[in-house]
Parts: sequence; C-alpha cells; structure tokens
Amino acid sequence: MDAAPNDPTLHEAGELEALRRFLPLLPAGDVTDIGPGDDAAVVRAADGRFVVTTDTMLEGADFRLGWSSWRDLGWKAVATNLIDVAAMGARPTSLVVALAVAPSTRVSALEAFARGLADAIAAMAPGCGVVGGDLGTAPHATIAVTAFGDLEARAPVLRSGARVTDAVWCAGGLGLAATGLRHLFSQAQDEAAVPVAAAAERLRAGAHGRAVAAQLAPVTPITAGTLLADLGATAMLDVSDGLALDAARVARASGVRIALERSGVEAAAAEALAMGAPLEAALHGGEDHALLFTLPAGVQPPAELVGHAVHRLGRVEALADDEQPGVTLDAAPLEPRGWDPYRAVQR
Repeated sequence: MDAAPNDPTLHEAGELEALRRFLPLLPAGDVTDIGPGDDAAVVRAADGRFVVTTDTMLEGADFRLGWSSWRDLGWKAVATNLIDVAAMGARPTSLVVALAVAPSTRVSALEAFARGLADAIAAMAPGCGVVGGDLGTAPHATIAVTAFGDLEARAPVLRSGARVTDAVWCAGGLGLAATGLRHLFSQAQDEAAVPVAAAAERLRAGAHGRAVAAQLAPVTPITAGTLLADLGATAMLDVSDGLALDAARVARASGVRIALERSGVEAAAAEALAMGAPLEAALHGGEDHALLFTLPAGVQPPAELVGHAVHRLGRVEALADDEQPGVTLDAAPLEPRGWDPYRAVQR
C-alpha cells in the first residue's frame, strides 16, 4: 500500500521536519521552565529534591511491532516508567524520551508514539510533561525513558522500610499482563495463516481483550503513590518482574520475611484466574505494574485507589535465627522467580 503524500519516511523528512511534527504533540507539564529545544531541560522541584529513574524498551526483547501499535508503545513507556516514580512516593513531573528507529519508519509512526505519550500522561499522570529527548536510528526500535518526580517534602518510600507486623498490600491487579502475553504468543503460532497484527487486534476485541491490553498498553496506579506515602506506607515497589521476585526484593532490603496468603493473592488475581490463567501468572508472570506496599498494622487503605482495587496479600514477619530473608505462600517457601531479561532473551 502506498504511503500518504504527507507521511514521508524519517529518511525522506529529516530530523528537523520530524521534530517539527513530533514536538507540538507532547504535553509541556506544569514544572517546566525550559522544555524541548535547548541542550537540556530546566525542571522545578518544590523542596529541591527529586527522584529519577530510567528504563529501556527494546524491539524483540520487550515488544514486537507486529503486536503493538506506536501509540501503544508511547503509552506503555509512560505507564512503566512513571509507576517507578510513584513507588518512591513521589509525584511524576517530567520525562525525557529517546527513540531510535529505522530510517524507513514513517513520520506518522512518530506522531502516533507522541500521542501515546500524551494520552497516557493525561490519563495517569496529569501535569507531567515530556521535556526533552533524542531521535536516532537503529536496526531495531529502541525506546529509552528517564522519568523524574517531586517528593513534595515527603520522605521517599524505600524497599527497605518494611517492618515486622506490617501488613502487605497490593494496589492493582496481578497476572493479567502475563495472561495477555500468553494469548499473544499462542496466536503467533498461527502466524503463517493470519498476520500477527490482525490477530492481536482480534484478541484485543475478544474475551481476553483486557488481558492483552494489560500487556500492550497497561493502566497503572501512578497517582496512588503519593496517596499511599501520605497514608504511611513503610515500603513500596512496582511489581514489574513478578510478585514472588519483587516481594523477595522487599524482604531482602528490609531483612524480613514476606508472608503471602494464597487467598489474598487469588483475590488480586481474580480477573486473570477467571480467564483460566494459573496462579503462576500472578506469582511469577511479571509486567503487572501494580504497587506492592506495606502499611503498619491497623492502617486500612481504601478498597480502591484511583480506579485500582486494593487487596491485602499478607504480613511482614520476623526471621528465625539463621533464617535468610525471603517470601512464603501460606507458610511454604516461595521461589523468588519472575522476569529475568537475560534468561528471557537467551531462551
């Protein structure tokens, strides 16, 4: 199919024309003194401190262009980076986004990516802005995002703060993203008969659509981070690599045992389980981007935060003599297994 006359490739348009069409689509944010167009952005922080995190998304390892639209990728870049800011108890303020793609990529793809960034910010982190970045070329698409957040005079919420007798909670569902990925891979087995992109769209419109969307364009509880910090969260973490693995990180950092209860995990994974997913998807699947947090005993969070259900998963327990920090499920040791990019790529 021929490209539209106003949709040249990046090679045909050149960087300046691509940026002219790309930058006006991005939100500026409400803490930006100097945004895109200079050598660096100038971002304000009320108390002089800010949090910063960075992540990359690589074609093949982290996404497939046959499954994800460019808008999906912009959305996911926001959702997966700003939830890390939220996990520190900070309010997201700004993003710096670098994108490297093949020169044959259409400018309309760049515009769709920008719309995904803007739409995700509007939906999940209003007031945040894209304040700069870089465009480059690469044989496989690469997205690199650096995210900033303002603590607004709060103490940061760390993984190391969980205390014995604290309750363990989760804001957001578990297992849906892994369930969606399983259905996408299952559909890809029929790739010769049906184009993968068409198959992915059919899956999104079908009975497993919410699971596929949770994988390709997740909605994450970003604005819940500051609410939980103000509620007194003692530890917090983005569940990106699987509940078992991420809970083990809290246990090690805090020097405690995280005692999960199957009933609580099943409640948080109810939607995935209803689709036929095994509990394994919730425990080890990864990419849920829920917030795992601990609160002092007796502190009751709302049943729902910014549209995400909150479930009690268990409690924090003291270690026995010579016991190493770890995670249990109904008192049985739980292997700290989840998403490992090196092992996944190797497979």
